[in-house]
Amino acid sequence: MSKSVSIYAFLIVAFMSFLFFSSYTEEPATGKEETTNNKQTANKKADGTGLSQVVEAIKAPHDANLAGELVPLHNFDAKERLDRELMVNSYWHSSTLMLIKLSNRYFPVIEPILAEQGVPDDFKYLAVIESSLRNAVSPAGARGLWQFMPATGKGYGMIINTEVDQRYHVEKATKIACKYLKHLKSEFGTWTNAAAAYNMGETRMRNLMKNQQEKNYYDIEMNAESARYVSRIIAVKEIMSNPTQYGFYLDQEDLYPPLTSYKIVEVKTAIPSWADFAKKQGITYRMLKVYNPWLREGKLTNTAKRTYEIKIPV
Repeated sequence: MSKSVSIYAFLIVAFMSFLFFSSYTEEPATGKEETTNNKQTANKKADGTGLSQVVEAIKAPHDANLAGELVPLHNFDAKERLDRELMVNSYWHSSTLMLIKLSNRYFPVIEPILAEQGVPDDFKYLAVIESSLRNAVSPAGARGLWQFMPATGKGYGMIINTEVDQRYHVEKATKIACKYLKHLKSEFGTWTNAAAAYNMGETRMRNLMKNQQEKNYYDIEMNAESARYVSRIIAVKEIMSNPTQYGFYLDQEDLYPPLTSYKIVEVKTAIPSWADFAKKQGITYRMLKVYNPWLREGKLTNTAKRTYEIKIPV
């Protein structure tokens, strides 16, 4: 009996000794495991403070570019400008979700026109930055997806009056945007400079380059909006091209459908009431304006006897 007790006591002592020494031989905690666990669970503190979310820094892609023209990421200023736009648009969830939804409607219209006109596909994201793919109106008076000012639009042959404003005509405005961008590329040498000039105006861009004796967009001191402009285009391109990589998950049914199911009705005369016209076509006035946002009034005098192509949804 005493022998059994001795063996039992020996085993207990041996086990306790193992626990004691193992506590000193384990590697010290680095906090890395705790950080990883917290990143996965995003727990609040024991006292209830904190916020249950995971917010990560975003790394710029090493090949970030506009139309193949690389962002000089070795330049800390250029890198930080891109970093800012990646963060803003990655974490501005509602806005970026809406852009992805709307792109399904407008990109199928814009993309083939860019290709046909010889303008890099990346410039569809310029329209995104300009208008959020809405028929927006700027405080300065620019309008439509491509945000043309009246003088520029008319200079390229757009019809702009109280009844018709072709800055809201997606196909026509995209073709004019292509012509203007190609002109800017010819004037300023690169697509990056062309994008900046599109934003600030070619006269201002020309003066900045002359006064500062610089030809590279990233080396020119300019107003805050223009300094962010190209980086915004590139950031939105990156996110919208790889939405799941930035945490945006949409099913096909979430995307807004293209407005491609329509017939064309030519109008060569005055239309006293577009509402009456719509009723005769079997649609509502609302749908007439949705498909033809460039019709700005409830009537068309058409004193110039022009021919207009009206989209009628079918």
